[in-house]
Amino acid sequence: MEYKIGLIGCGTVGQGFLNILRAKSAYLREKFDFEAIVVAISDKLKGSLLIPKGIDLDRLLHLLDKGQKIDDYLEREANEAEEMEPLKMIEKSGADIIAELTYTDIKTAEPATSYIKKALQTAKHVVTSNKGPVALYYQDLKKIAESNNRFFKFEGTVMSGTPVFNLFENALAGNEINEIRGILNGTTNFILSKMEEEDMGYEDALRLAQKLGYAEADPTADVEGYDALAKIVILSNVLLEANVKPSDVKREGISTISRENVKEALASGKRYKLIASAKKEEGQIKASVSPQQLPLSDPLAGIMGANNALTFDLDLLGKITIQGPGAGKIETGYSILTDMLSIHRHLTKKAQGDCT
Repeated sequence: MEYKIGLIGCGTVGQGFLNILRAKSAYLREKFDFEAIVVAISDKLKGSLLIPKGIDLDRLLHLLDKGQKIDDYLEREANEAEEMEPLKMIEKSGADIIAELTYTDIKTAEPATSYIKKALQTAKHVVTSNKGPVALYYQDLKKIAESNNRFFKFEGTVMSGTPVFNLFENALAGNEINEIRGILNGTTNFILSKMEEEDMGYEDALRLAQKLGYAEADPTADVEGYDALAKIVILSNVLLEANVKPSDVKREGISTISRENVKEALASGKRYKLIASAKKEEGQIKASVSPQQLPLSDPLAGIMGANNALTFDLDLLGKITIQGPGAGKIETGYSILTDMLSIHRHLTKKAQGDCT
């Protein structure tokens, strides 16, 4: 089954996704009868491209690897999408699925939310790794998707390519969740791990994280807990069916934790972790992000480095912990693919008249 794909944003995640498509195209076609034809790309910095018959991914990725722009793909030939704004490109692309992969703005969720709305309202399915729209406007976007009979998928918003939402849609379906606890920011987990394992002070561990690319030049979103906050809001509203707003979540980061604090915790058989949690209490959802001292017996205490993990307390299965990468070019690119494959499975069943 062939799908025309349009990308809004072609940075790290977009290029990771395109590399996966290039490497796995034959496998996906033979194993799943899934064929993705990328017909349009719009990126604020790299330019735009619209080719209804499909873009040659080898040629495009070669240009991007050399630091050239998307506009350079056609050289001197006419580019239908040149200077075209994303909203117009969405409308003209003829795509079946739009992958919204622009930068995250957790305060306004724009311009991503407008792109997603436009795509859904013009009869296109949407997949995204952008936390902003899902954290701030999940219910609204869900309603727009449902009213237009389209899918809105966002696996990559919480743990990159490590499955969370697809897990509950399939393997863990039927379980009610009592509580969610997890390590949802790899940067802070890396910093705390280095403070313990290599006896580093906070500032030294942060500088190392920046040097290795785990932390941005301005690390505020990570170290002060805003990134984890956005993710626990998403988990609360999607899996616990709540209506939690970012302002409802108590937040504390790790910037005040010292090397001495880490040593004292370890001496008492505990380990510092930045924990995001959401729990049902008296009919309401209580969510928070804060550094906590976990007993070493806690599965989350054993998660070191830049990894992420979640523990779910379920009514049927008890406690289940999943662990995996929470960032990365290929890892997050994979989340886009797995959402598209999920849409493909649903549409294939519908076409075959399978109501299961």
